[in-house]
Amino acid sequence: MASASLRALLSGLIDYAGLFPPAGLPLGDVVQNYATYRRSDDRWALGRLVVPAARLDDLLSLVPAHGDRWPVSAVIGDDVSGDAARIAALKDTTNVVVESAEVRATSIEQIRTSVDALSRVPEVYVELPLRDDLPALVQAVRDAGARTKIRTGGVVANAIPSASACARFIEACVAHAVAFKATAGLHHPVRGRYPLTYASDAPHGELFGYLNVFVAAALARRGMRGAHLEQVLVESAPDAFHFADAQVTWRGHTLTLDDLESTRKTLAMTFGSCSFREPIDDLSQLGLLTS
Repeated sequence: MASASLRALLSGLIDYAGLFPPAGLPLGDVVQNYATYRRSDDRWALGRLVVPAARLDDLLSLVPAHGDRWPVSAVIGDDVSGDAARIAALKDTTNVVVESAEVRATSIEQIRTSVDALSRVPEVYVELPLRDDLPALVQAVRDAGARTKIRTGGVVANAIPSASACARFIEACVAHAVAFKATAGLHHPVRGRYPLTYASDAPHGELFGYLNVFVAAALARRGMRGAHLEQVLVESAPDAFHFADAQVTWRGHTLTLDDLESTRKTLAMTFGSCSFREPIDDLSQLGLLTS
């Protein structure tokens, strides 16, 4: 069981990306896992299946032909037009539906051309570099009618952005009224030092927790900025986040159910993780989820 506030924050939050590092599972295993998660008691926290657009045909051959259509987020490669054509070629009768696409862009012109190429996809998330010109790039994403994406970690320590960079990203999304998703590194609920891969000799790094990122987004939507927002992002004490049915509190700051639901609808959408069980099982270990 989860409190109402935790459900409001986590409902449909975790996009399953088992094909990607550090898990890097075969597609058949990923499909089997996703089917299992869709039947589990924790399915309320499960989002879309994340696959490269180049693997859509392979996916179609593996997904059960009967039952509900599977929601997919397609990761776009270097050939944006080619991947867009693959998505457009999918028939309405297929057993998957591409609800979103994820594409990288480093300039305003690239944002425009990529989003235009993917115009048939309902939601397009543009992964942006965390540079000084980030506000201008976020504005360009908004003007193109798309959403943004932040990479919050990776399999090497230098892939993890600073708290100040993450805070600036969230602030820019709030300022320009642009929704975002996150990816990489958010396997655990709360900030801490964790292994970066599943290898026995894996390097460790300070990773953000998904509670940190999404509570920070809700607080930013309520007006929190700067150093205070960074403090939420680096919070490492699990008991600093208190989830009750009517609200969640962090060190004296309160978010209502309406705050959380509005944040998830308009600002902080989902995060991609190569594991679904790890983020959920960690919640249970913290006592936030009970059977």
